[in-house]
Amino acid sequence: MNNTIDFRLIRQLWMFLAVAEEQHFGRAARRLNMSQPPLTEQIKVLEQSLKVQLFHRSRRGTQLSPAGAAILPAVRQFAGQVERLERVVREVAAGQSGVLHVGAITSAMLETVPPLLDALRQAHPNLTVFVNEIDSVDAIPALEAGELDLAFVRIDGEVGRGIAAMPLANDRLAVALPKDHPLAALPRVRLRSLASEQLVMSSRQVSPVYFDTLVSVCRANGLTPRVTHEVRSVTSQIAYVGCGQGVALVPSSMRKLAPENVVVRPLKEKIEVVTAALLWNTQRHHPLVDEVIASLEKRKGRPASR
Repeated sequence: MNNTIDFRLIRQLWMFLAVAEEQHFGRAARRLNMSQPPLTEQIKVLEQSLKVQLFHRSRRGTQLSPAGAAILPAVRQFAGQVERLERVVREVAAGQSGVLHVGAITSAMLETVPPLLDALRQAHPNLTVFVNEIDSVDAIPALEAGELDLAFVRIDGEVGRGIAAMPLANDRLAVALPKDHPLAALPRVRLRSLASEQLVMSSRQVSPVYFDTLVSVCRANGLTPRVTHEVRSVTSQIAYVGCGQGVALVPSSMRKLAPENVVVRPLKEKIEVVTAALLWNTQRHHPLVDEVIASLEKRKGRPASR
């Protein structure tokens, strides 16, 4: 494995991005605070190194070639990562109190994460927090790789070795129905009465444990679920129901997100589901993670499962 960083290539990619976005070598050179001839020469060197033509040059301007267009998204992503790294390095060098990388599912970003981060920022005014939207299934690999310090996801039960979990929020299971559905007139709906319905479920690919839990609950209560759509979030489930694509089992709190043509009715069965859990890697030490865990454990009055 070659551990040498090719700084010349990094600089050339930065130049490529400027020319691609400006579609003009002169404007790109001004943007990079350099003269045009060295820029043109470096792009030629990059093309020779990659053995592809990146731009078509004409009197009308500079256009990306098919090869240039193909690599542009990856170069943009790389540039964003470099800018993020530069920001972290500058803030740490300036004496910032810490950097925290947080991953969260959409529903947790709406409810669970904001108050927690507000409290952290009050205790640490110079704290830098990066929040990324993730799927529950992505949490454990990202924590193991050190890409995330904390993950707020929908996971209930066993997690990976070295990964600790703390349930943060539970909610009673309910059903989202089109407003004109016959069951919408009932104050509570029995699970087995959904036997003939098409179900919109949160994708097993996104959260295997949550999906399997719901299927198990359904079967235990006399319902063999007919899953016709698997979507990426609870909000998507509500949207699909609103579009007449079936009914959905969702946490009761989702009623506040329901549009006028969707109603959320509690189930007759009292079924609790974990709507948010905190995950972290016990094999990686981070003082701010320890602080978050201690605060939440004190609030809940019980230790997390490991």
